[in-house]
Amino acid sequence: MIHFELEGRVAIVTGASRGLGRAIAVALLEQGAQVLAAARSAGDLQSLQALAPERTRVAACDLRDTAAVAGLADAAVAAFGRLDIVVNNAGIAPAAPFLEQVEETWRDVMSVNVLAPMVLARVAGRHMIDRGSGKIINIASTSGLLGKASLVAYSASKGALLQFTKALAAEWAGAGIQVNAIAPGAFATDAQRVVLDSPDLLARRLRKIPAKRLGNAVEIGALVCYLAADRSSFVTGSVFVIDGGESCCL
Repeated sequence: MIHFELEGRVAIVTGASRGLGRAIAVALLEQGAQVLAAARSAGDLQSLQALAPERTRVAACDLRDTAAVAGLADAAVAAFGRLDIVVNNAGIAPAAPFLEQVEETWRDVMSVNVLAPMVLARVAGRHMIDRGSGKIINIASTSGLLGKASLVAYSASKGALLQFTKALAAEWAGAGIQVNAIAPGAFATDAQRVVLDSPDLLARRLRKIPAKRLGNAVEIGALVCYLAADRSSFVTGSVFVIDGGESCCL
């Protein structure tokens, strides 16, 4: 296993109860980091906390509640004494034709996928600027690069998250803070449950991916750990696509 020297570092991971978020939290813990794991229900995080009880804290947080989101940074500092890494992973992706998506859906998507990462980055950034270092890693999507039918709100939100990443990276580079994004494609998580449960849908999906498979959630962990480590200190404002080559063919 590659060693990224994250011992003593403190990270917040949102949406950490399952899928990519859980895999990211596990990878950070395996590298020695201390992790505040957030999800809508703290009970969903108990199995994660059991992996490293002394280095894991959990927090229930509805990302539509900006006050609760802002409180995550203070909770991490209170628990571990510092804050080094923020992984804005949580997101929602309601699928429906554009004309059928009501404004309330758009507000929810933008609140969770754009406003919450902004709020958390802003509060965490104050701690990071004071220390002269920090890492913010935004989990976007290839939908934010390409746009996808029936995912108009989601695609728009992830596109906004990517531009937020680039703009904030430019603003904070001189303060010693690196801001990067990862744009995953299709991964074998609950988000793809409909596809995974249908051999026909899965076959059709795999035909679009040159690698001929879905991603494994553990594959994103090493990339996050690299971006969280000191050795990536000259990497900022970048978008790392991890999609088995799918976006190359579009």
